Amino acid sequence: MNMIEVTGLRVVAGAAPDPVVEIVKGVDFTVKQGEVLALIGESGSGKTTIALSLLGHARDGCAIAGGSVKIGGTDMLALDERGRRALRARTVAYVAQSASAGFNPARTIMDQVTEPALLHKLMSPSAAREKAVSLFRALALPSPETIGARYPHQVSGGQLQRLMAAMALITDPAVVVFDEPTTALDVTTQIEVLAAFRKVVKELGTTAVYVSHDLAVVAQMADRIVVLNNGAVRENGATLQVLDAPADDYTRALLAARRHPDPGPPAVPPAAEVPLLEVRGLTAGYGRVDANGVPAVRVLEDVSLRIPRGSALGVIGESGSGKTTLARVVAGLVERARGEVLLDGVPLPATLSARTPDQYRRIQIVFQNADTALNPSHTIADILARPLCFYHGLRGARAQTRMLELLDLVKLPASIAKRQPGGLSGGQKQRVNLARALAAEPALILCDEVTSALDTVVGAAILELLAELRRELGVSYMFISHDISTVRAICDDVVVLYGGQCVEAGQRDVLEAPPYHPYTGLLVDSVPALQPGWLDARRAVAGAALPPLGASAEVRELCAFRARCPVRIDGACNVSAPAMKRLPSGAQILCHHTTAELERLQTAQAAQVAQATQSIGRAAA
Repeated sequence: MNMIEVTGLRVVAGAAPDPVVEIVKGVDFTVKQGEVLALIGESGSGKTTIALSLLGHARDGCAIAGGSVKIGGTDMLALDERGRRALRARTVAYVAQSASAGFNPARTIMDQVTEPALLHKLMSPSAAREKAVSLFRALALPSPETIGARYPHQVSGGQLQRLMAAMALITDPAVVVFDEPTTALDVTTQIEVLAAFRKVVKELGTTAVYVSHDLAVVAQMADRIVVLNNGAVRENGATLQVLDAPADDYTRALLAARRHPDPGPPAVPPAAEVPLLEVRGLTAGYGRVDANGVPAVRVLEDVSLRIPRGSALGVIGESGSGKTTLARVVAGLVERARGEVLLDGVPLPATLSARTPDQYRRIQIVFQNADTALNPSHTIADILARPLCFYHGLRGARAQTRMLELLDLVKLPASIAKRQPGGLSGGQKQRVNLARALAAEPALILCDEVTSALDTVVGAAILELLAELRRELGVSYMFISHDISTVRAICDDVVVLYGGQCVEAGQRDVLEAPPYHPYTGLLVDSVPALQPGWLDARRAVAGAALPPLGASAEVRELCAFRARCPVRIDGACNVSAPAMKRLPSGAQILCHHTTAELERLQTAQAAQVAQATQSIGRAAA
């Protein structure tokens, strides 16, 4: 039985007599009861527009112009607004990409999760709370009995995403639409959230539509895949068929975009050369700094790194590891408590106001969210004119000429100069963000998660552009990311942060194979493989109970990762600080284990996951 039947769906933007643009062009697909269908494609392909039409909804400025959308035999488009509202959340529910934007910060989580059930009068308040707690438990949320009493800001991003799923599932809907719910999450959190979604959907027999641009995520979640491009269906088939033997050229292009180009051998600077940037013993955080130079809230602890001229350093770690604080300290936006930051061997003042105009010209930062980094009321020409005037005194025709050169440098057409950020795509906005940084003619650009919110194809294009600018201009990068494949594609060297500590540092080859620090191993193993069954296999192999660990000594320098480490040693990890070790790869790690023991443990686990994935894949086929 088909739970969803979409026939000839057309969605347009604009209304007569103004120009009308067709953004969804006669789309057809069906989803059987209990099946998970993935909608994939680049930004602008129509994925979210189609997903919203399953609720009978079109965004502002758009309208559903034709076709039918049947949910359990009921045509959502034939109903009036009151009829659609009666089915939303009850028959078909929606899990948005940004959970933080979907929750009211002034109300408790429990109030908001139970609200759909109470609005539709499906159960009593006490029964709704009991149902919510059971969903919290099924979604592997911590303290399921009490987490509902918290407010949205008191839980992590990954937990909030699962709480939004609980809100969608509390009414036992026939259909759940997941709209890129893990895009903004780091890799380790993404694995937990995906596993929780998969488990609950399977247990409840829910029919689901999963919107994503990440084929590896789709491989773990979906039974079938619909590939979209420019509002039309390019391919519709079983997951294994689409991933292993795609029939359409566009699908093959999407698969190819996941494979980042080989950046070539890492740059090796002369040993005697003074690095462009050097960070020594950096401790930073927030709040009052005590007499020992320790802030009330420590975010970074004794971090050191070097970036030679013309090279790229990758800083990786999950949310809360201190990556962005590190970039902000280097940029002078956050004051350090202890340590030094040197540019060309010259110490930089801790605050931006104390730096010379040339010092802050030479270090520029490109933020993660281009939407909030660009003034929505200014044209692109105005946005680029400010740094040209401020740093170089360019005005009039000279500024206009340089502005057009910058747009050409980041591969944007000159016509875009007259437009405002709201009229640009995500990839175009990020290119403008980069052009603004380049306007200063910097020596170092701090790239803070610049591709994390972009789809695979656009993200790959931005990485290609960064590599090309580095070759042409000799600019250096500190590239902050939680995506290991992105760091491999662009960086020469890597620093791995966990809990504010640098747990591993070396050339990017350290990410290729064991041995590595146990936390680096967790990051590497958390990158989804483009193979159905990988998620189940990884959870089965890596889900064993952690070795027991006694009470930790009062030593501040203890390994920050010990609470989550699968190979922790009682009597060592909880008693004394780990010593810095040099691995055969040349990398340095903070760990009590010998390199031989790490290699044995990590190689064995990787082999187990690969074997289990093949077994699960064969069983599914």
